[in-house]
Amino acid sequence: MPTLHGDSTLADADGVRLAGGTTSTSPDDTVETAAQSRRARRPIGSAVMHAPQVLRALVRADEIWLVVLAAFVGCAGGIMVWLMTATTQLVHQALFDISHTERLSAMASLDPLREVLVPALGGLAFGLLTLGITRVRPRRSVDPIEANALFGGRMSMNGSLIVVLQTIVSNGVGASVGLEAGYTQIGSAIASRWGHAFRVRRNDLRLLVGCGAAAAISGAFNAPLTGSFYAFELVIGTYTLASFAPVAVAALVSQAVVRALGGTIFDLTPQVPAHIDPLDYIPILALGMLCALLGISIMRGVTLTEELFRRSRVPVWLRPAIGGLALGLLALVTPSVLSSGHGAIAQTFEVHDPLRWVVLLVALKATASAISIGSGFRGGLFFASLFLGALLGKAFATALALVSAAHAIPQEVCALVGMSGLAVAVIGGPLTMGFLALEATGSLPMTVAVLAACVVSSLTVRRTFGYSFATWRFHLRGEAIRSAVDIGWMRNLTVGRMMRREMRTVRAETPLSAFKRDFPLGVAQRVIVLDDDDRYAGIVLLPEVHADEDDDHTVGDLVHYADIVLLPQMTIKEAVAMFENAESDALVVVDSTQDRHIIGLLTEQYALRRYSDELDRRRRELSGE
Repeated sequence: MPTLHGDSTLADADGVRLAGGTTSTSPDDTVETAAQSRRARRPIGSAVMHAPQVLRALVRADEIWLVVLAAFVGCAGGIMVWLMTATTQLVHQALFDISHTERLSAMASLDPLREVLVPALGGLAFGLLTLGITRVRPRRSVDPIEANALFGGRMSMNGSLIVVLQTIVSNGVGASVGLEAGYTQIGSAIASRWGHAFRVRRNDLRLLVGCGAAAAISGAFNAPLTGSFYAFELVIGTYTLASFAPVAVAALVSQAVVRALGGTIFDLTPQVPAHIDPLDYIPILALGMLCALLGISIMRGVTLTEELFRRSRVPVWLRPAIGGLALGLLALVTPSVLSSGHGAIAQTFEVHDPLRWVVLLVALKATASAISIGSGFRGGLFFASLFLGALLGKAFATALALVSAAHAIPQEVCALVGMSGLAVAVIGGPLTMGFLALEATGSLPMTVAVLAACVVSSLTVRRTFGYSFATWRFHLRGEAIRSAVDIGWMRNLTVGRMMRREMRTVRAETPLSAFKRDFPLGVAQRVIVLDDDDRYAGIVLLPEVHADEDDDHTVGDLVHYADIVLLPQMTIKEAVAMFENAESDALVVVDSTQDRHIIGLLTEQYALRRYSDELDRRRRELSGE
């Protein structure tokens, strides 16, 4: 039998060479040599995929190892944040002819031809790219919030890489969208993939997805507390002591990685007063309400833009080009409307502009953001909302100073309040924005003022609109999601999984005398009735049948719930609602409403018990028990 080259090499290394090039080894050595040979021939990628099989027991059994895994997630998230930012900056340099030290939105002026053509032609390229991707992969990508709410933290790596590519292209050609959506998408997708490779439990997988999002935001804003509470409030949906360590470690590691690779991306250190007068809280709370109204207007504007494009019947692939052209025309007024606004927000805190110009810039940036998202560009509104909020706060402070110089509030204070209040209105997360203010300023009085405005903004949005931008988009798609709290288990707990297949049946034409003989009292509570075609005809109750003294009647004369059936794909929530409407303690499960062939029976008592058990399990998971 011929000897493989890899085997002979190992034999030369481990055995004793004999004449003719053969080797002498013991049987144990032969077994070990064969194993080493198989490991040597195994591809590197295969070895990497086999590593979790060795360590997954440790990760599942000890939370310390879950924290270690979260640290690796933080490292990967930081690297991806830095790579995406550097790539986008290179695209800006190439397309808009700026230097590596300049930021697109901070430019005082650009070549007018580039300002118009780059977003328009870039939008066309983006539309064609998206068209090609859709034909190859028609499935929609799931973002971290939806993944944790509906799918137990499962995300597609391929779909997330597509989102990253689309986000880089959109931001690179100047669309008024942020990279934060791409940051969190790829960070959470990596965490989901690793969690799946380690076969962690459902709740741990959701926690790892939150770690990926925390790493992304922490690296992007140089703010580990902000990243951690972004994960708790928006991606995980709750906070527990058990979840704090993995999320915090991922955020801290990501921040360190981004710093080591090339410095911070978000570098905002405004000068704020050491004390805020109690009377200043009145206008600060009013500013929080204005932020909520502007946030609602932006979300409505995005929806209106999408509706206008749909009604125009412009092909989907051409819409980004039209949106890019409109964006380029707005950029002729000021380049600050381009991209997410990282450079422009720094100027907002450093330069004191006239009120008229600031108000115009608010209108232009809000319009640019609505057009960019509404025309089909891919990205988020997180940083755009920060920039817009800072502008709104600056305009509010200027107007307040014109009305009453004695009660004027520093522009830096109002800009920070507006920045946080508008971000809360658009993305949610008041604690997230409170910690961002704390980490940016180091001022506790400033943080308290920001939290007060965030509370007002959040309450106003919830009372008048009811959704953040992310959950509003889910609502438009028909998903009843208001947070990342896990409701996917409810969809998985279907009637088909709970029903009982063993049941007693009888023909509808069976006389009552025969029925009473075959089904005496006590053998069952109910019997399912079938028609001549073996289709569901109703349910008869044994006590009612035995109470009927007219034996000339047939079983079909006493049926109930003939038109009320359950389907196997119904969720437990829908099933409980059916029980309540029918006022029945048991219903039949059929294959379809047309064929009505019986496949099972479900009782209300069992459904409620399963529902209660699942709720109790989720409660224990949330409380860390």
